[in-house]
Amino acid sequence: MYNKPHHLYLPILSMTESIYPPHSLLTDDDDISDSVSTASTSILTSTTSIAATSITSNDISMRSISPTPSVMSLTNSMRDQIFKREYGRGLNNFSEVYRLPADDEEWDRLDKQYPLFTEIMGKYPPPLHQVMRDEGLGSEVKRCLDLGCGNGNWIMDLARDFPHCEAVAVDLVPMQSLSMPSNLRSEVDDINLGLEHFYGDFNVVHAWLIASGVSSLCRNVPSFRHRFLILGHILLTQIKDYERLIDQISRVLRPGGLIDVMEWDFCTYDANKQPVESSIDRFDPPWWSRWLAFAVAAIRNHGGDVDAPLKLETWIRRHPAFEDVVNADFWLPSSPWKIDDPALMQKSTILRDDILEFLNSGRPLLLGSGLPTEVVDLLHNNARQELLESKVKQYVKLKRVYARKKHF
Repeated sequence: MYNKPHHLYLPILSMTESIYPPHSLLTDDDDISDSVSTASTSILTSTTSIAATSITSNDISMRSISPTPSVMSLTNSMRDQIFKREYGRGLNNFSEVYRLPADDEEWDRLDKQYPLFTEIMGKYPPPLHQVMRDEGLGSEVKRCLDLGCGNGNWIMDLARDFPHCEAVAVDLVPMQSLSMPSNLRSEVDDINLGLEHFYGDFNVVHAWLIASGVSSLCRNVPSFRHRFLILGHILLTQIKDYERLIDQISRVLRPGGLIDVMEWDFCTYDANKQPVESSIDRFDPPWWSRWLAFAVAAIRNHGGDVDAPLKLETWIRRHPAFEDVVNADFWLPSSPWKIDDPALMQKSTILRDDILEFLNSGRPLLLGSGLPTEVVDLLHNNARQELLESKVKQYVKLKRVYARKKHF
C-alpha cells in the first residue's frame, strides 16, 4: 500500500463488496501491523483507487491505493488497535483529545438520530441534485466525499440515491455496514493531516458535526473522529484549523461543486432563543446547561475552542472560491415542552432521548478532566431529571451552511 505523504499510515478500506468474511479469515491472533505496513494479506488486495483514476486528479503519486474490491472483519486484535476501554465505554484509540465513545452504544444512538436530522433539515441541500445529476455517457463521473462519516448513514443514502456516482467516506475507523452500496468506498484517514490527495476530485464535500475532530496545528496525534450528533461534537481545538479545512475543501471541489457543512454551536437557549448564561462557578439549575458548561470547560482544559461553529458562515462567505452562500439555522427544543406544536413535540422527544444517552456518552470526557465521580453523577442525575420533567424551556440550534464553488 502506498503511504500518502504526511498522512496517518492506516489501511484504506474499499468495501465495494457488501460482504464480511467469517472471522476465520482474520483470526484474533492476526497482527494488524502486517496489513498496515505492507498490505500484503490476501484480504486487502490493492488495485487502482477511484482517486487515482479520476480524470481531474492532481498528482496521482499523492493518491492512496485503495483495495478494490475488499472485505474486512474487525477481530479482537484489530479492535484493540482501534479502541480502548475507559470508564466503561469504548473510546477511539487514535486520539487523546477526543474523549467521547466510539462504541456500539454510540452507533445505536447515531442510527436513531439520523432520521431526526434529515426530517429537520432535509437530507440534501437544494443544489445537490443539480450538482450530482447524471450527464450521460462520456461525461465526468460525479463524486462525493463525506468527511467524518461515522456510521455512514448519510453517505450510504447518497450512494444509493445517485447510483451513477462514486462516493468516498473518510473517518478514523472503518465503516462496519453489511449493506455497503457498490459505488461507495470507506477510507481510514485523518483529515487534520491535509486533503491534498483529494484536490480537484469531488463535486460534493459533506461535513456534518466534525468540529470536535479538527485538531490544532495538525498534531501528529489524530483527532478526526466520528460524525456524532448535535451534542457529540464538543472537542474542537484551534479555530484556524477549521478555517484551513474550509480552504482545503475549496481545493478538493471541482468548479461548480458544493460544500455542505453543519455544526452545533455548543449553546443552550431560553424560550426567547437567547443564550442561557451558565458557568462552572455555580452548581445549580438549569442542570442541562450546567452539565454542558462543565463539558465545555473540560474541552478547554484539553486545549479546545468552541467558537468555530459561530464563524462558519463568515469563513465561507469571505472565501474567494465560494459563491451562492446559504446559511440556515434550525431550532429544536431540547425536551418536549412546546405542547402547542405536536410535530415539534415529537421531534423534541427524540432529541431529549438522544441527550439522555449523550449524558452517558459524556462521562469519559468529564471524568477524564478530573471531576470527581460524585460530581459527575450529581450533574448527570440532575440533568436527566430536568430533561425528563420537561419543565425548563430551552432550545438547541443547528447551523448549516452550503455554497457553490465558482467557475474561474
